[in-house]
Amino acid sequence: MTNTTDNSSNGKQEFTINYSERELACTVEREGDTLHLHIDNNINADLEIQPDGSLVQTSGPELPPSSLEFIKKEVLGQ
Repeated sequence: MTNTTDNSSNGKQEFTINYSERELACTVEREGDTLHLHIDNNINADLEIQPDGSLVQTSGPELPPSSLEFIKKEVLGQ
């Protein structure tokens, strides 16, 4: 779960994430308070940033809470 590439100019970040017992490439594109998540060019989900800094998944296959926390840390630094 490393190799973070922050390309802030276009709101896009790339890193690896452990998901389903595999290390997969993850790309997150931020659009306002919405994060568009793409894992391994196979799993797509949208996450909404709440006023308290938490993430709520609004679309896509249900992701485990540990994955949401990891994404929050990588993208928001929280």
